[in-house]
Amino acid sequence: MYLPFKLCLKNNNNHVKSDNEHWYDQVPKSVEASSEGKVPILGNKQLQTDRTILNNKPDTIIRDNEEGTRILTDVAVSGDRNVTNKENRIILKHKDLTTEIRLVWNMEVKVIPVITGATGTISE
Repeated sequence: MYLPFKLCLKNNNNHVKSDNEHWYDQVPKSVEASSEGKVPILGNKQLQTDRTILNNKPDTIIRDNEEGTRILTDVAVSGDRNVTNKENRIILKHKDLTTEIRLVWNMEVKVIPVITGATGTISE
């Protein structure tokens, strides 16, 4: 909940009024668009592809139409020793999807894994 809330604040989305609002009171929509409609944020949406891809539903997709980029985020909680391993697994999990987006839509794609250890450990 917190990550989509901050993404909406950063991209000036319509339903988030200010940084002072409580993030836990927000109910996320499946599609949020900025006030100009240039940077839609898709939450928990399955992407259409030409071929069958098993992992085609990342947690959040940020579509920047001006820059021609897609940012895929995936959030997970892992054991403290496995934070970097989990990051690598998420990047590999979405490798087929990023390749398909590059080929079909001719857009740059970046996968951002957001991993937190069970006791709050994060990677650098």
